[in-house]
Amino acid sequence: MNSERPPLSILVQQLRAAGETTRARILALLARTELSVGELVLILGQSQPRLSRHLKFLTDSDLVQRMPEGAWVFYRLPVSGRVRELVDTLNAAADPDDLTLRRDVERLEEVKAARVAAAQEYFSRVADDWDALRALHYSEPEIEQAVLAAAGPGPFELAIDFGTGTGRMLNLVAARSRRAEGIDLSHQMLTVARANLEKAQVTNASVRHGDAKAAPFADHVADLVVIHQVLHFLDDPGRAIAEAARVLKPGGRLVVVDFAPHTLEYLRDKHAHRHLGVAEEDLERWAGKAGLEVKAVRRFKAPGEADKSVAVTVWSVEAGAGRVRKAGKAA
Repeated sequence: MNSERPPLSILVQQLRAAGETTRARILALLARTELSVGELVLILGQSQPRLSRHLKFLTDSDLVQRMPEGAWVFYRLPVSGRVRELVDTLNAAADPDDLTLRRDVERLEEVKAARVAAAQEYFSRVADDWDALRALHYSEPEIEQAVLAAAGPGPFELAIDFGTGTGRMLNLVAARSRRAEGIDLSHQMLTVARANLEKAQVTNASVRHGDAKAAPFADHVADLVVIHQVLHFLDDPGRAIAEAARVLKPGGRLVVVDFAPHTLEYLRDKHAHRHLGVAEEDLERWAGKAGLEVKAVRRFKAPGEADKSVAVTVWSVEAGAGRVRKAGKAA
C-alpha cells in the first residue's frame, strides 16, 4: 500500500483510520516522538487492548509504523513520503489550543522526563565500569573528529548507526544527514539513546531494536553506515560488515571504529568482549569479501602503558559506485 499515487480507496481507508478521536490524538503525539504502547497508555489513559486496536487501524493503513523491540513495541510516523505528508496535513489542521491535545502534550513531557530518569538510573549503575572503559583509549573528541572526517561532508540522505549504544554516533552524523537511524539489541541502551536524542533536540534521528548481523533495512538504502566499538562484541564480525555492504548504496561509505588488537584479557569476562580488538588485515578481508574497499585507515596510539590502555583504529570503507550485487556472509 506504499505507492506514491494510491487508489482513491486507499486514501479513503487512511482518512477513516485517522478520523477517530483517539487515533487522531495518537497521530498528534507520534508527530513529536516515537512511543511505546505502555507510554501511550500513560498519556491517553486508556487500556492497552483498546489502544492496540486503534494502533492496528493506523498500522494497517500505513499511517503508523510498528517497531518491535524485544518484549516492547514502539510506534512512529513514516519518516517521509506521501503518507507522512498526509499525516502532517491532518495534524496541522488540528487546533493547537485544543484542551485535549494540550493535556496530551503535558503528559508526553512527563513520559519524556521518565525516559531521562531511566537513562540516568542505568548510567548510575554502570558509571564506574563505563568511565573505566572510556579511560582505556584516546580522547573521544579526537576520535569523533576522525569519524566525521572518514564519513565525509555529506549531506547524507540516510545514515545508519549499527549498535548505536548511547546514540552518540547517531547524534554526531545526524547533523550531516536528512535522516539518521540507529539500531541496538539492548533495550536499556535504546532507552538511553532516546533520552540523549531528546536532550540534544535531534529531530531527524530515531532508534529501533535491531541486530547488526541482520539489520532491519532494505538493500542499498544508506549513504553512510557507522559501526562504532561493536565488532569486538560479535562472534562473527564479518557478518556485520556484510550487512553494512548490503544496506549501502553504490558509492556509499562505511566508517568502522574499534580497538586495535590488545592483551587486556579481563575485558572478556568483565565486559563481554568476544575479541581482543580488531586487526587491520581482518577488517580488510571482511570488507573485500563483502565487495567493499578500505580507502583510509587512521590509528590512535594507546594513551598509556600497553597493559593498561588500548589503541583505536578508524577505517573509511567504500562501496564501489558500480556495485549492485547483494553482499553475502563474510568469513
